Amino acid sequence: MRILHVEGGRHLYGGAFQVLHLLRGLAARGHQSTLACPRGCALAKAAAPVAEVHELTMRGDLDLAMVARLSRLIRAVQPDLVHLHSRIGADVMGGLAAWRCGVPVVHTRRVDNPERPWVVALKYRLYDRVVAISEGIGKVLLEEGVPVAKLRVVRSAVDLETYQQPCADRLLRAVLAAPRLGSPEPLLIGVVAQLIERKGHADLITALPPLVARYRGLRVLCFGQGPLAARLQEQIDQANLTGRVRLVGFRDDLAQLLPCLDLLVHPARMEGLGVALLQAAAAGVPIVATRVGGIPEAVRDGENGYLVPAGAVGALREAIDRLLSDPARRRAFGAAGQALMAREFSIDAMVEGNLAVYRELLDPARRPG
Repeated sequence: MRILHVEGGRHLYGGAFQVLHLLRGLAARGHQSTLACPRGCALAKAAAPVAEVHELTMRGDLDLAMVARLSRLIRAVQPDLVHLHSRIGADVMGGLAAWRCGVPVVHTRRVDNPERPWVVALKYRLYDRVVAISEGIGKVLLEEGVPVAKLRVVRSAVDLETYQQPCADRLLRAVLAAPRLGSPEPLLIGVVAQLIERKGHADLITALPPLVARYRGLRVLCFGQGPLAARLQEQIDQANLTGRVRLVGFRDDLAQLLPCLDLLVHPARMEGLGVALLQAAAAGVPIVATRVGGIPEAVRDGENGYLVPAGAVGALREAIDRLLSDPARRRAFGAAGQALMAREFSIDAMVEGNLAVYRELLDPARRPG
């Protein structure tokens, strides 16, 4: 089988990392993949060993010329199908290009934010199958009017072995800007998310002052970048949390740092599933998160973490406090999270799930009745 994949993201995290897992899994199973991605993106280099990579100009949602560029590539590659992995213009322009060329097309939806009814009515006609990465996203799509016959759910995956390693103390000291980890021994909370409104960083910062007063060693590390960096730093300073909360930017060594955390907090207002949740669980880190989107599929309340309502600062603070004060429960939740990832979020399951969608689309005899 030959598949043309289109990914519009420029950074190798979240959805782009899922594409890389899929490309590697398809190559291992003998399938041929071609990847179209933005010029200079991090995924291009990482995918080169397992896919034929074409770096294209991709200017976003209004880049109408992308239709022509992708159409030329489709005609040159002659794939059995096209798989669109992101928005940023790749979804609509890629769908139009595949339609022009008469090639079946699959679109993966990774976010749960609703779209306008007229957008749904027009856009999803372009796709033969729509893959949701969580049951939560699937529910949103059905409510928006996407036909159930088109919809499939294939959960995102995590590479368990990558995150099941010891804490890298040297790296941790550098991130904390501390030459040594002294007394009191730090309690480390991590947040792994873009610095954007819907990730809820402001709610966590609001919840923190009573916690840092109670736990002298508490430190919060916010991994990620985004347009809210300056505003969040201002909030941190005004709350007298400077030195206790650090915006450390994007890191490509999370696999070595996540095992150092005592707790991951994900206070998102909206979330399709949350790859960072899968990574933290694989690293044996307990989680406090919000009960939105697909998060309850990755964080089982009372099993590998606690779930609270989005925006509920008091409930968020209480859940964090419960775990910070109970090391035994943190260890139990961490072990349960690793077991959950192995059971339901393996890379093999994700690759086979996508292959099942491809096969039923190309072979009518495989389609469900």
